[in-house]
Amino acid sequence: MTHLLELPQRMQFDRQLWVRVTVFENVYKLFGSVGAAFEITAILTAIVLAFLVRKRGSTFYWTLGGAIFLMLAFMSWIMFVAPMNAEFAKWLTNPIPLDWRQYRDQWEYAHAINALIKIIGLSLLVISVLVETPKKRAIHSEQ
Repeated sequence: MTHLLELPQRMQFDRQLWVRVTVFENVYKLFGSVGAAFEITAILTAIVLAFLVRKRGSTFYWTLGGAIFLMLAFMSWIMFVAPMNAEFAKWLTNPIPLDWRQYRDQWEYAHAINALIKIIGLSLLVISVLVETPKKRAIHSEQ
């Protein structure tokens, strides 16, 4: 979500600022380690949850959908963001290419799309909980 929320402002950065913040100062360095742990844990947890609710009809399908979307976001990151991160690592010791915007755009937009995919995945997981909540129990808890 951070990348999605920052996107409008970051796309206005000039080359020097964008490269300094993203590549040289690497303000996202913990996203790779801490973020990766959260991401993998979320995917595995959603898969386990789908297995646990496999006999619960629509709850299973909503949960499975959520797990699939979380996996899609991770695969998208591997295909579109990771190659840009590898390219940016080269910029630490080599000149910045003239077409740096192409790399920036792929990196920024891929992160934004991943955030949207994850929002869909989380929404499906929330729906799986809501369809599982008995209506009678919900009514009694309000009283």
